[in-house]
Amino acid sequence: MNDALPRAAEITALHDRLLANPGFPAAAPPDEAPATEPMHWVAVNHRCNALLWAEEDLARRTRVADAEIAANKRAIDRHNQARNDATERFDELLLTALGLVEPESARSDAPRARAAPGARLNSETAGSMVDRMSILALKIHAMRAQTLRTDVDEAHRAASRARLARLEEQRADLAACFDALLADARAGRAYFKVYRQFKMYNDPRFNPALVREHGAG
Repeated sequence: MNDALPRAAEITALHDRLLANPGFPAAAPPDEAPATEPMHWVAVNHRCNALLWAEEDLARRTRVADAEIAANKRAIDRHNQARNDATERFDELLLTALGLVEPESARSDAPRARAAPGARLNSETAGSMVDRMSILALKIHAMRAQTLRTDVDEAHRAASRARLARLEEQRADLAACFDALLADARAGRAYFKVYRQFKMYNDPRFNPALVREHGAG
């Protein structure tokens, strides 16, 4: 599988293709890869980010009932947890394919890394870079829409075009860094680890407010 590791161009193309689908993200796209392949989790992560984007917009409303905003906030928590889970699963599969994690430990809370002597540890994982590419794809998609608006003046559209160009540059830079990291990992020059986010606010065992709430019940 090492020879079939995803490249940034493949990832960004998938991001853009999903965003061009009128039913996305409300409807889950058909699987383009099985759950045992990293690209499956690229799609899952991207859908979570797109759902988060929509809920974040709705949560900023000021003329709706508080209950609606509360529902948005709870949805944000769910999507954010799923987004992080997908990022971690991507890293698990990629590192297993690269031989940089002991396979039996990859899905545990304490994955055991393997690295060539002298290899540098990259602080950012490949999965977190994919997550950032997903968010940039959403920003590019939204900013491009601003350049096409007919209900604003040309100054707004021009400013949006300038921002769009900068966002596209940022994504291209990040994509190049992703490919460079994987090339270095293949060659034994670099490695990264599976990092666990341990989102405590979603866990009633660790969130102090939920512990108190359940204790009071």
